[in-house]
Amino acid sequence: MDREKTQELDILEMPFEGLAAYWLSIKKIMDTKKGRAIVDEEIAHTDEPYILHLLETAFSSLSRNMIRRLARVKKQTQLDDYGRKIDLMRIAVYAIASSENPRITLVRMDSKFAAPLMTEDKAFDMATAMFDAIKPQGVDLGILLSVDHKLQADRLLVKLLFFVMYARRESKQNLEKFIPYLGSHFFAEGVSLAIDNFEPDFLAHHLMEIRDNSVKDTGRKMDMALEMALAIRDKLPYEDVFRIARAYMT
Repeated sequence: MDREKTQELDILEMPFEGLAAYWLSIKKIMDTKKGRAIVDEEIAHTDEPYILHLLETAFSSLSRNMIRRLARVKKQTQLDDYGRKIDLMRIAVYAIASSENPRITLVRMDSKFAAPLMTEDKAFDMATAMFDAIKPQGVDLGILLSVDHKLQADRLLVKLLFFVMYARRESKQNLEKFIPYLGSHFFAEGVSLAIDNFEPDFLAHHLMEIRDNSVKDTGRKMDMALEMALAIRDKLPYEDVFRIARAYMT
């Protein structure tokens, strides 16, 4: 398998067909030449949390019952994390659209966690520092400004707070030049709609629907991945593993 592509696996963003093709390729390689070696290679080079979890558990000595129990726990943990981070982006888009006071926005973001990720002073100091960080010629804005669900929550919060502050200081229309660097399709769409003066409450509801559908679909992809991994573990024929995948696709 292509190592670079494996590292870029993203179960939230990839389509059902792409995820199915990943597991079918593992099945094919295990059947033809590499056997267990391909699993060890994937474990060493895969960063996607849920897929890595399945690789580490489905092909271990754990019982099927234990594998399923652990998969349920991991699934819920990851879906909670993804939903929370997407919601941080939704809160930021609402704040941009409504020109909300960034202090209020930070309080809204903090409410998504059991305790604040950092003090208010630290959050604003780090977000303010980004104003200077984006100024030097040649700076890699694709790294500096990119936001997505794979970022650590505290880093994501700071970046989103920067965009809220920038929109309030410089106007939301001036965010348009940053859209190519935002990374997340969800956040980029929200910012684009805010720039187009869509109503803040409409945007909040619209993005909430997208968040819920995205998390729901990701849960189904996780279920498909688990069943395919178990079928591969049980050495079912390639055609049967493919049948499992098809059951999850429209």
